[in-house]
Amino acid sequence: MTQNRERNEADALRQALYAAYVIGRSWTERGKVADYIPELKKAHRDDFGICLMKKDGTVLSYGDVDTRFSMQSISKTVTLAAALDKFGFVKTFSHVKMEPSGDSFNSIIKLDTASNLPYNPMINAGAIQVVSLLANELTFEELLAMTRAFCMDDGITLNRAVYESEAQTGDRNRAIAYLLKSKGVLQADPEKTLDLYFRMCSLNVTARSLAGLGLILANDGRNPFTGRRLMDPRYIRTINSIMFTCGMYDGSGEFGVKVGVPAKSGVGGGITCGVKGRMGIGVYGPALDERGNSIAGIAALESLSAQLHLSVFDYAEELFG
Repeated sequence: MTQNRERNEADALRQALYAAYVIGRSWTERGKVADYIPELKKAHRDDFGICLMKKDGTVLSYGDVDTRFSMQSISKTVTLAAALDKFGFVKTFSHVKMEPSGDSFNSIIKLDTASNLPYNPMINAGAIQVVSLLANELTFEELLAMTRAFCMDDGITLNRAVYESEAQTGDRNRAIAYLLKSKGVLQADPEKTLDLYFRMCSLNVTARSLAGLGLILANDGRNPFTGRRLMDPRYIRTINSIMFTCGMYDGSGEFGVKVGVPAKSGVGGGITCGVKGRMGIGVYGPALDERGNSIAGIAALESLSAQLHLSVFDYAEELFG
């Protein structure tokens, strides 16, 4: 009886994920691949993959889930985790705020007019500020090792072509770093900070990697397969909270209503989501909407959340633990 119930649940879960995948793929033609970083223009707009990973070892996936692409802004979850682990909550958030900005991810409007500190660690200004805290304390190799552990993927490496492309064209990020320096708040040399920031954005991940990251975040910072604790649960709660309110750029509010789970996107086409105590979800779809989020990924996640009652505000019976 128990085996039949588990089999039925597994089949229903697989069907829900496939339905979400089909919906997501149908949206790819409505988006546009990022082109402000030249190397990102090489991505194929119609690529799409989605992976779901549960702490009992269940892994389900459809589409291009093993295609490597650059992590981009999803790396901001790792650098925030590193800062919290190294400096604690109080010191970290004495250098960056924790409020949604309502502006695009690379905006400097509020930084120049409303506050000396960036609004949150999930926008470029906030992430550069957080990286400046780390630049004199941790090496790139140490942060790479941390990323591999959080994503449960030892195959993550630096995409040197993307890194060089970002370094050559990242004038707006340089403007942000030097503006922070002019305000006296940047904590390390601007060029050293930017180099580390560009390297972290250029790490090669997959949708499967991002499902692993989501699962770690959903499981209070513990790897469910090895039992290894990667971070204090209190800091994981902080990261999830900021992802929920700020992780999808100026589309975070709409995503919170329609999907209702902590998530972080990147202009490389990735999205990572963690569903508290239940699963991690990773998406790859380089066709972006006007806010810089994967248009197919959002459509798929809206479908999956509705089918499986994933929203933190959904009090329907949990069909899939």
